[in-house]
Amino acid sequence: MRSLARWLRTSVLVRYLLVGGLSFLIDIGLLALLHEIFRVPLFVATPAAFLLSFGITYVLQRTLTFTTRTGWGASSIKYALLVAFNTVATTAIVAVTAGWGWPWEVGKVIAVASTTVWNYFGYRYWIFPPSEPSGSPEASL
Repeated sequence: MRSLARWLRTSVLVRYLLVGGLSFLIDIGLLALLHEIFRVPLFVATPAAFLLSFGITYVLQRTLTFTTRTGWGASSIKYALLVAFNTVATTAIVAVTAGWGWPWEVGKVIAVASTTVWNYFGYRYWIFPPSEPSGSPEASL
């Protein structure tokens, strides 16, 4: 039981998923607020909520999840490129699924699942490359 608790505490993957889960709640909450309450069109509300939550995600992933010696400037530029790609992908996925007659929430979940997978590898190996040797606890999944 102690080894499981230690793994959960030291696992980059667990921290990534927890921070990502918080970001998802912020994202979908903002999207619902903008679209459902303020009646902002979906094609505007989706990227707006996404970009706001992604800014929060950057700071939390950098400070809580990944150990890196990469400077804030270099990682910010790479992150901005990934955000641009993810914004287009998320908006397209939500728009396509809504066009099929599915609720926008379904499209959002599909988009989040997709970006979660490719973002993990982008964050871990490109934006926040490990600064510890691969055998260290921080380098473990």
